[in-house]
Amino acid sequence: MLIFTKSEMSANRVMKSISDWLERKLFLKVNATKTKVVRPTRSKYLGFTFLKNGGKWKVKPTNEKKKALKAKLSEYLKRNKAVARPLAVTIKRVNEIVRGWINYFRIGMMKQYMEEFGQWLRHKIRVIVMKQWKTNKTIYRNLSYLNRKYKNGISQEDIYKVANSRLGWYRRSGMNVVNFIISKELLETKIKD
Repeated sequence: MLIFTKSEMSANRVMKSISDWLERKLFLKVNATKTKVVRPTRSKYLGFTFLKNGGKWKVKPTNEKKKALKAKLSEYLKRNKAVARPLAVTIKRVNEIVRGWINYFRIGMMKQYMEEFGQWLRHKIRVIVMKQWKTNKTIYRNLSYLNRKYKNGISQEDIYKVANSRLGWYRRSGMNVVNFIISKELLETKIKD
């Protein structure tokens, strides 16, 4: 439980009286290591922390929970494992993980984090897509097809440069040509979960 007070002095007084009451009346043992007086912005409760925004107190996910989400998805999206699975299966599982996390933390402020996280996640998916295409010839053919189909207007020369680049999979998948052709909209609407 969290108890909020106006000053540190009153917080210390309330903590002592509540601890005594819990032990005396309810016969509960108060964990001394977890019981502490902290500022709201430094407290953590059920994965949330507090911040003041526009004169009102709001909650947001803790940095530990954000890192845990990325770590879980990084493990699931490891290239050697993810490339072996069908893309639809990978995206379905990623959607389940992300949807569950968002549903739990939806009361918190996380718009900016979700935008950054979305960019990171789309990049990871693009890497898997490119790696599944394997050869330079297939990459060129598929990028050219998607470019024509969705009228992106990217030149064949630029697509050829990406397909035959000597950069690694991660850097090649972050090139502007790939980001425009395998766009956010394409990943969100055309690949069924």
